[in-house]
Amino acid sequence: MECISVFDMLKIGIGPSSSHTLGPWRAAERWIKELKTANKFDKVEKITVDLYGSLSLTGKGHATDLAIILGLSGADPEVIPTEAMDIIITSVKNTHTLTFNNERTLDFNLDSDIVYNKKFLPFHANGMKFTAVIEGKKSSSTFYSIGGGFVVKKERKNTKKNVEIFQSFPYSISKGNELLKFCSDLNKSISEVVLENERSLRSDEDIDFEISRIWNTMLECMYLGCHTEGSLPGGLNVRRRAFDMHHKLIGDYQYENPQQWLEAIRKTEVKFRQILKWVSCFALSVNEVNASLGRVVTAPTNGSAGVIPSVLMYYLVIENHEADFKDIKQFLLVAGEIGSIFKKGATISAAMGGCQAEIGVSAAMAAGALCEVLGGTPEQVLIAAEIAMEHHLGLTCDPIAGLVQIPCIERNSMGAIKAINAAELALETDPKNVKVPLDEVVNTMWETAKDMHTKYKETSEGGLAVRVSLSDC
Repeated sequence: MECISVFDMLKIGIGPSSSHTLGPWRAAERWIKELKTANKFDKVEKITVDLYGSLSLTGKGHATDLAIILGLSGADPEVIPTEAMDIIITSVKNTHTLTFNNERTLDFNLDSDIVYNKKFLPFHANGMKFTAVIEGKKSSSTFYSIGGGFVVKKERKNTKKNVEIFQSFPYSISKGNELLKFCSDLNKSISEVVLENERSLRSDEDIDFEISRIWNTMLECMYLGCHTEGSLPGGLNVRRRAFDMHHKLIGDYQYENPQQWLEAIRKTEVKFRQILKWVSCFALSVNEVNASLGRVVTAPTNGSAGVIPSVLMYYLVIENHEADFKDIKQFLLVAGEIGSIFKKGATISAAMGGCQAEIGVSAAMAAGALCEVLGGTPEQVLIAAEIAMEHHLGLTCDPIAGLVQIPCIERNSMGAIKAINAAELALETDPKNVKVPLDEVVNTMWETAKDMHTKYKETSEGGLAVRVSLSDC
């Protein structure tokens, strides 16, 4: 059975898109490893890259070309200083050369060596082919970016749901009802069952280290977004709003680091209307950083990266001022597991399922996680996830100019508010009265994804994307 770790669902990467930026970046890294394993790397004379389907149609707006350059250059998206990315890209543009894996200099023209093919490959909407000329002959490898930074190499028998095989867990879970059975049989909460699975892969110390790293990245991202003003890159000239909202909420106070900032917010008296503004501010801040090629946590994607951190901040700032790392860990463990159920049973790729696969899934993850830390039972946790997704079904992906900005950034604040509402509704729900279990909404989401017209699946060929253009802005 397919097993996905929390750290597969929550990954540190560079914006603006997990499927169009982080995925191609990781695919380039994997291709380099493939060449090295085959002892072909040192023989490469020339490189070209072909993009297909959604990667081709919205690749420019999603910085797919830049991500591929950085991946081919040997940079790591988790650790590269964001200011260093522009240095590498500018060098490639100006010199028409690329330092392959930071080892060998090859000719590379950004305008001609990355080819945009509108054709869709049969396996997945996000296909890409890397080609190397070796001793005068071409050698190619095709990869698919299937959402959330996940990359697969080739078609598998179960292509309908784009399954990738992972190491098995002691408690194998692909559906919500299986998760509930383990919780009942073991008399454990969802987070405790997930923790036992994670312990089969790594030590408690490593688990805590990785969760701390993920949370600190989220916190730093919110802090940066709330303290950066101006407009976003890409041509739409979208004004950053988190800075102005944050200033109105907290004033001119200066804080030395994100943790000090968090503690100051927790001491602030917040009224109901301000709660909505704070949650929106946190969500907007993350996705404004994401839109400017900043470092975020895919949760489960870059385009939906603001929902989970903003809802977690809501819990820390509004619901529980005494919460500590234990609560953050519990929240993220539950969120990751719910995301994995959607990935196994449906998709987290907007190119396959529209924005319901991104914002819908992230809202479900956040709702379930919030429900557990607020004292919800395992049954209520899945009810919260179901409610959140139920009210995102059919949400299309139609980014204007192919940029992860309009309507993508605002959708994170809407998803966060829905997640909080879903958690509260679930806490007041008797599981005996539930009519729609989580597994049915997962199946429905997948059926809706298959029925959705291609133009509404991250192609910028329908919806708002064709109603508003760069010239209108």
